[in-house]
Amino acid sequence: MPSIQKIDEKGAVVGEHELPGRLVEAEANLGLLHEVVRGEMAARRQGTHAAKSRGQVSGGGAKPWRQKGTGRARAGSSRVSHWTGGGMAFPPISRDHSFKVNKKVRAKAYRMALGNLIENEAVRVLAGGDFDVPSTRRASAILESSGLDGPTLVVGAPYEVNTLLSFRNLPRTRVLPVNEVEVQDYIWARTAVLTEAAVAFLEGGEA
Repeated sequence: MPSIQKIDEKGAVVGEHELPGRLVEAEANLGLLHEVVRGEMAARRQGTHAAKSRGQVSGGGAKPWRQKGTGRARAGSSRVSHWTGGGMAFPPISRDHSFKVNKKVRAKAYRMALGNLIENEAVRVLAGGDFDVPSTRRASAILESSGLDGPTLVVGAPYEVNTLLSFRNLPRTRVLPVNEVEVQDYIWARTAVLTEAAVAFLEGGEA
């Protein structure tokens, strides 16, 4: 069973926490991780990019001038793509960029990403770090005393609102409730700090 060091607010090691083996995958598969991260980033795209084609631009119904006798090149519409004000040839259209990633594949990638941080001894469990009110100064002191290098991922339980608010303004820090953490977040981070409540959430559910 993989173990994680538990630290207090002063950065001192106060014990170790053993994670169930089902939450961690020791051997990383780069191709699988790449597929899952690509799927996560594609799902975040809004897909609202669009431009008008020739048929969508208003006007241009009448022939600009007669076919022969003007000395100019023949033209059938003023809305062709090579004219100013014309429509775009093969324009981008609004669409959904997301694609399906199997649930088991995503779960395995999650275990690999978390396992990689744990294997590098880059994960800490914050013991007794309850915040009655948001305090960025207190949060900054915790990270400084822990000795962890950034970028750092801070993970808390969904209901630990004050804790999440305290860490979110710190530089090179990404703060997320445990139920919203994705594989790319673990890969982005060099180090991670999880609250005891976040660890309990992971152990109670399925990663």
